[in-house]
Amino acid sequence: MDSSNKNTENTRSRRYVISKRLDRIFLELGHVFAFIARFFKEVWFPPYEIKEVINQCYEIGVRSLPLISLTGFIIGIVFTNQSRPSLADFGATALLPALISVAIVRAMGPLVTALIAAGRVASGIGAELGSMRVTEQIDAMEVSATNPFKFLVVSRVLASTLMIPALTMYTTLVSLLGGYLNVHQNEQTTLITFFYQVFEAITFLDIAASSVKSVIFGFTIGMVGCYKGYNSSKGTEGVGKAANSSVVTAMFLIFIEELLIMQVINALRVF
Repeated sequence: MDSSNKNTENTRSRRYVISKRLDRIFLELGHVFAFIARFFKEVWFPPYEIKEVINQCYEIGVRSLPLISLTGFIIGIVFTNQSRPSLADFGATALLPALISVAIVRAMGPLVTALIAAGRVASGIGAELGSMRVTEQIDAMEVSATNPFKFLVVSRVLASTLMIPALTMYTTLVSLLGGYLNVHQNEQTTLITFFYQVFEAITFLDIAASSVKSVIFGFTIGMVGCYKGYNSSKGTEGVGKAANSSVVTAMFLIFIEELLIMQVINALRVF
């Protein structure tokens, strides 16, 4: 009896390579990498869903403009108001346009745009694909000889990767306009003088880094939303979890990517 109990306990302990929780984490990471690898495999081969990509670009880009415009404009005004007292203590309010441009172009523009898109786009993609998975629409597409991965996943990831950089540039411009209105109201700075100081303070590396970050953020948002929605389960409860986890995961990864990219950029500035 004792030997049989020991054998049963050993069998139970061998069911997991490391532990139950760690095995699940590594298994999930394996599924994620396989999902990403499948995207890079599918994206190069026909059929190319051009119409669906354009439709998703409209959904992700154009429909986000009102929220992006309002948020970017408010950010420019608020950041200018918050920065003015600190510069005024040193008599350096003339440096306000340069400070605004560096902060918005380097960090705030790409980061704020990505966070807004993570809340709106990632959750929408996760909920949409999750509901299609739960209602077996994806299975029906497979039966009808349609590649659901290419039509649903590849098109959305491509659209988010293309549109987030465009939205970032738009957000940056709107934020600078908001900052200009605040500066003009208080310091009577002209538009030409303001933007001359803005572009004098930034470099090509700042613009390139902002563009690269936007592309990476867009790819992350689209991939997270598609992965969570495409692999959702447990009925309507799974749809809600897919939408919620898409937002949380996308925002978390965006902050991690921001930290890593800034370390690389700061290292490049030294050379």
